[in-house]
Amino acid sequence: MCKECGCGLGGGDVKIAGHHHDHGDHHHHAHPNGSKTLDLHVSLMAKNDRLAERNRGFFRAKKLLVLNVVSSPGSGKTTFIRETAAKLAGTLRVGVVVGDLATDNDAARLRSAGIPVVQITTGTVCHLDADMVSKAAEQLDLDHLDLLIIENVGNLVCPADYDLGEDLRVVLLSTTEGEDKPLKYPPMFHSAHVAIVTKSDLAVAAGFDREVALANLNRVSHHAEIFELSSRTGKGMKAWLDYLVAQCVSVKPPLASS
Repeated sequence: MCKECGCGLGGGDVKIAGHHHDHGDHHHHAHPNGSKTLDLHVSLMAKNDRLAERNRGFFRAKKLLVLNVVSSPGSGKTTFIRETAAKLAGTLRVGVVVGDLATDNDAARLRSAGIPVVQITTGTVCHLDADMVSKAAEQLDLDHLDLLIIENVGNLVCPADYDLGEDLRVVLLSTTEGEDKPLKYPPMFHSAHVAIVTKSDLAVAAGFDREVALANLNRVSHHAEIFELSSRTGKGMKAWLDYLVAQCVSVKPPLASS
């Protein structure tokens, strides 16, 4: 896991919509012979947890519902987020923070659909952390949003360790990936509040065994809400959108009529 291997540390600056900041909280200890050791594990995770709680309190004060959307590469995250935001137009105001190792292609796709978006380019860092999200969120008009969706870096390992201050962690399982992903990556699937089977329109062509996949999800993500949908055709999207609206109402209840 990232908290143990330290992947991405010292790999360059993280870029947030053209701004730069250093990643990591490195404490250097000099030794008499001139060598240095880095005390990373506890300091990095403790710092992230503190910042995540600060994010959570800030987002709740803004009455924002915040999603952390995670998956492996190619699961359809960006299309899923774009269609979610588009179909909620007129009902919920949606903003997006996008994380990628390189390029701003996903952010451009969302921006072209009229969705307010901030891009985080992480370089060699294989996950988003609470500090990155805090800095990116500053560039959105949060007072005019109801729902903030964080598209995490495509990775089912390291993002499981990092609380971003979200209300709900949403993990995607594509029908083109196979039924055993929850068994191969149990920390991520177990940590999710919502599990979504995407690309349901390709299930037959991919030879996807729905019953096995659902059994695996129920085994690892037994506490999670499960949805099956196709972002491309729209089938199954209504149940997901209704769920989000209900969650947003619980965060930001409607004003009582006079």
